Amino acid sequence: MPLDPPTRPALLDRLRETPGYWDVVVVGGGATGLGTAVDAAARGYSTLLLEASDFGKGTSSRSTKLVHGGVRYLQQGDVRLVLDALRERGHLIRNAPHLVHDQPFVVPCYKRWERAYYGVGLKLYDWLAGKLGFGRSRLLSAAETLAHLPTVNPDGLRGGVLYHDGQFDDSRLAVNLAQTVADLGGVPLNYMRVTRLMKQEGKVRGVVAEDMETGDAHEVLARVVVNATGVFTDGVRRMDDPAAAPVIRPSQGVHLVLDRDFLPGDSALMLPHTDDGRVLFAVPWHGRVVVGTTDTPVDRIDLEPVPLDDEVAFLLEHAGRYLTRQPTEADVLSTFAGLRPLVSEGGGKRTASISRDHWLTVSDSGLVTIAGGKWTTYRKMGEDAVDAAAKTAGLERRPAVTMHRRLHGWLSGPPTDPALTVYGDDAPALRQLADEMPGGVEPLHPGLPYCRAMVTWAARHELARTVDDVLARRTRALLLDARASIEAAPEVAALLAAELGHDKEWEAGQVEAFVEIARGYVVGDVPSTTEPIAA
Repeated sequence: MPLDPPTRPALLDRLRETPGYWDVVVVGGGATGLGTAVDAAARGYSTLLLEASDFGKGTSSRSTKLVHGGVRYLQQGDVRLVLDALRERGHLIRNAPHLVHDQPFVVPCYKRWERAYYGVGLKLYDWLAGKLGFGRSRLLSAAETLAHLPTVNPDGLRGGVLYHDGQFDDSRLAVNLAQTVADLGGVPLNYMRVTRLMKQEGKVRGVVAEDMETGDAHEVLARVVVNATGVFTDGVRRMDDPAAAPVIRPSQGVHLVLDRDFLPGDSALMLPHTDDGRVLFAVPWHGRVVVGTTDTPVDRIDLEPVPLDDEVAFLLEHAGRYLTRQPTEADVLSTFAGLRPLVSEGGGKRTASISRDHWLTVSDSGLVTIAGGKWTTYRKMGEDAVDAAAKTAGLERRPAVTMHRRLHGWLSGPPTDPALTVYGDDAPALRQLADEMPGGVEPLHPGLPYCRAMVTWAARHELARTVDDVLARRTRALLLDARASIEAAPEVAALLAAELGHDKEWEAGQVEAFVEIARGYVVGDVPSTTEPIAA
């Protein structure tokens, strides 16, 4: 694979210089849109992806960080969804081993019947995974459960069940998918907002897109347009048909990030039943513990949803029931919210009961819309969307090839630098940049596991354009420690400005914009930046 995907200016040049029709234009740069663009480009179709903000900016960077079949869906009897997800989980760890790994989970059992009940269910989970499984489940004694989960509440503990699922870094996968689109000859563009669908004789034949950095408008001709905009799906559908009935019922999921001391060891904690009927996870991730999630129906769709006080309290209370140390608001390093793009054509059902399967439709004008689903099945969703798009546009029929397609960064063996594992086979080049760049190896902040060179790398090689791009998605600083990220923002702004050619006024505006975003991740008072930048 090419080491360096094109820069955004180079991608814009390709957009301007491409004559005639693109085979496939994908609207939306989250998991589904990126998966669709990779599939289309891998089949050899000329492919353009347009994202109004940054890749993975919305729901796709705010998951529970699990690549999983869905134990809860098995409990609900949705065996087909679980089977499909387990297969995709197996393919993903092979296609992106630098980002996806096996994660052991333990279900602590406090009632006599629980070990047998959950043990049987998880054996079925193993069986459905087949040869693509990550490991076999087994029953644990109380002592073994405590060995895996040293801080789990020992009072009344009768044992547990160990099983295996996958863990990943969601926004890093989004970045690698965008790079893979470019590696395959496609054009992935962030900060390019579609404002209108163009039609000829009643059929969708392209889009008008606004460059959010310059304000320039681009008319783009397309043989087929795919709407893969997640929670914003209905907005694009109404561009096609103002009378289109809404199908998205967004549900907010909130997570808390705690210090690793709350759950030391390598195993994650899974609680099969909370007060609202959801599964609760406490998962080791990047040296922290991620606790989640909630399921709160919401009416308002925001690019930056904010956790509700009740949701934070719910997670703290439930975590405290099962841990020896009760977490408080003061212990929360960061809290983040994501909106699930649940599809409900029938209405009236609570969001926890709505299927997480995906939904695909083609309008009378030929707009292909794909919605729903989850990260684990992103590849299959992309394949289904391109199948429908090719048929709709009458494109030459070409089979999907992404099931075994290695993604950008694929690493054949153990990483030579564990601190740079998520960069995959780009890590040696990043290490070289860090060594050559003045102060490149210096940390951005003493409380964050990132160095200054990672900021320059993100701008130079990963299409990062803003402080938020770097601290929220190219690194995961905002999720690991929101206060530390705010304090690091001025340094990040200065490094970005130097790389992208911006002035002090831009730096100051970037810091201000990031602090406003980061407020939603902080529980309690928001710190000021350590070194304010004069405009």
